[in-house]
Amino acid sequence: MSDTHARRLADQLKTLRRERDWPLDRLAELSGVSRATLSRIENAEVSPTTDVLARLCAVFDIRMSRLLSMVEAEFRPVIRCSEQAVWTDSQIGFTRRAVSPSSPTLSAEVLDCRLEPDTTVSYETPPAGGLEHHLVMQEGHLEVTVDGVSHALDPGDCLRYKLVGSNRFRTPEASGARYFLVLV
Repeated sequence: MSDTHARRLADQLKTLRRERDWPLDRLAELSGVSRATLSRIENAEVSPTTDVLARLCAVFDIRMSRLLSMVEAEFRPVIRCSEQAVWTDSQIGFTRRAVSPSSPTLSAEVLDCRLEPDTTVSYETPPAGGLEHHLVMQEGHLEVTVDGVSHALDPGDCLRYKLVGSNRFRTPEASGARYFLVLV
């Protein structure tokens, strides 16, 4: 994420909090993220991890991709690969590229996601409940657990689900994974 995008994300998170008239202490209580970390995020001193961003999105009741699209420029019908926003959580080895980002005028979005080998990403609650997901495996192997049911996925496989509860993405030690995620 560029410095400009990081600053815009920090500003957007601060705006969302202020729109609700919440002090940092209240957001910390609701999200389970420390006040100090929230302050550093809002001041663009650190970039939020996947887990922290998911917690904040759950509290604000918005999709993570919607939040990230809020920091993008105006709607453009063609988005060149070099212009697509990339967000990385280097602590856990997760990268997502907004191939077709969220837009107020379109209902679907497409993400190109990569997980390093031996990586687990878990979400206790969805950032926005009831979203339709279509996960299409491109490379590697991935175990996706949705509402307690695990699915082993290989290249070419597609997992379709509505996200209403907890979910987990896990790659084996020997292989990472690359997949497209279509959100509707």
